Amino acid sequence: MLYTVLLLVLAALGLLVPALTTAQHVWAWLSVGASGAAACVLVLDWWLRRRSPHDTASTPKAASTAVIDQKISADDQDRQDRAPTAPTISPDQGTEPLEEDTDAADLLTVTDLTTEVRVLDERPRYHLETCQWLANRPTLPLPINEARQLGFTPCALCTPDNTLAEAHRTQRRS
Repeated sequence: MLYTVLLLVLAALGLLVPALTTAQHVWAWLSVGASGAAACVLVLDWWLRRRSPHDTASTPKAASTAVIDQKISADDQDRQDRAPTAPTISPDQGTEPLEEDTDAADLLTVTDLTTEVRVLDERPRYHLETCQWLANRPTLPLPINEARQLGFTPCALCTPDNTLAEAHRTQRRS
């Protein structure tokens, strides 16, 4: 549908050129007609998408699934709230450490730093080089600001955001 709209708009622009270069009004009216047709196709597309069966909010099954998903995420949040701040995970376990709960001040400090952290391929966390969870796993060095931009989150085990922000504040004081 959007390609059709694009073609109609381009046709309207193409018809506008002869309307401006000649004294014939028919070209201008054809340009207006093509623009109107493009608008109609956009409205039709919006209406069809709005009424499509893929709309999950209108179906009772999807509504009940959404409620179940909400309950599951609330239970997960409760478990994370009750979890210790520095969980102990042995390096041989395949589970991922929890995400560090970063303070807003630390987050602002960390986003400007270029200190290197360690990431594992296809894992969501970034770590300090001394993190016990890394063990002998092959890691990649990455500046912390770039790791954050790429969507990596801090490890709760080695708390890189808190550690690096505190080191940066200490360095600025001296």
